[in-house]
Amino acid sequence: MTDLTGHKATHKQTKEHNTSLVLRVIYSEGPLSRADIARQTRLTRPTVSGLVGELMDDGLIEEIGPGEIAVGKPPTLVSVIDDARHVLALDLADSEFRGAVINLRGAIRHRAGLPVNDRDGDAALSLVYSLIEELMAAATSPLVGIGIGAPGLMDMQQGIVRSAVNLDWHDLPLAELLGERYQLPVYIANDSQLAALAEIAFGQATDVTNLMVVKVGRGIGAGLIINRQLYVGDHFGAGEIGHIVVQEGGNLCRCGNRGCLETLSSSRAVNGKARDLFAQSPDSLLHQFAASPEQINTNIVLSAYDAGDEAVRRIITDAGKHLGAALSYLVSILDVEQVIIAGSLARSGDALLEPIRAQIASGILPELASNVRVDASELDQDIVILGAAALLLSNELRLT
Repeated sequence: MTDLTGHKATHKQTKEHNTSLVLRVIYSEGPLSRADIARQTRLTRPTVSGLVGELMDDGLIEEIGPGEIAVGKPPTLVSVIDDARHVLALDLADSEFRGAVINLRGAIRHRAGLPVNDRDGDAALSLVYSLIEELMAAATSPLVGIGIGAPGLMDMQQGIVRSAVNLDWHDLPLAELLGERYQLPVYIANDSQLAALAEIAFGQATDVTNLMVVKVGRGIGAGLIINRQLYVGDHFGAGEIGHIVVQEGGNLCRCGNRGCLETLSSSRAVNGKARDLFAQSPDSLLHQFAASPEQINTNIVLSAYDAGDEAVRRIITDAGKHLGAALSYLVSILDVEQVIIAGSLARSGDALLEPIRAQIASGILPELASNVRVDASELDQDIVILGAAALLLSNELRLT
């Protein structure tokens, strides 16, 4: 065995590689017998038996009884203990910082959330500390580490928040700060990129090779999976589609440009149009759910839509048209068959999805369009924290 530089791997490196390989096979294919593991990993049976014993001593796997066999003595099967380790995963992309304690299979064991209330800078960082400490107190198994999804440009390799405008974080060494404070491995990534990881690890795209996950909330971003690998770009900004100008001379965006996609298709844009509708139309069903325009948020907009307000439906559909027009370019360039829409507006279902599908169908080659699937995520509000857990499990245990 050689490393990436072509040098012969040391005994320690070889053993670490083999241990990860055995654990990953048991995790993905188990329960398995030791003979099955040896066949799938192409390691010798004595090597497998030794590594299985060490993984059992570490409390990561366990024997669960005999397997089925036609003749002879049935082999003993081993399986990963799902709660052998826990991870802490945080989503810092919305008006509430949310976090969870998650096991090795992506099952959420404890949730916590703290309202941001417009805090930024050091105040927002202090809120992150409080959330982590609440989650640590709730964990009942040894912790693998901390995974974090945040909006903006994230240097995943260095663990640095290059720019998170809403939080007023610039070149913040977040992974280093948290690692020193809690003595745990820390990984950070953009929230939309983590949404894509969540779908291939725990969602409906576990067997997909190429994938685009578009997160539509206060901002808009796309997470791209190419050949089963997360694609982040040369400067970690791949998928920052929210600030593509799609309407020349349109509304001013918080980035300083006019007519960005976020000014037309984000939840902020939809809520703003719903507030105008509330003020202009006394017959709108929005009045059943809010006493004033200031109270209108995404939940109220979706409640009015579910109640049958056609004007609200048109607002959501219009957002879908603009989003679909932008996505048609990406789909055509990347030739991605599976597109998953996530985030708060995805809960509107076909009101958002149908115009996206129509725009893609009319905007690219028919031969490509006929193969494209556009669906809503089934992971709902947990998508970013599950992606953060997947990132951590992949980097630390090589599991996902």
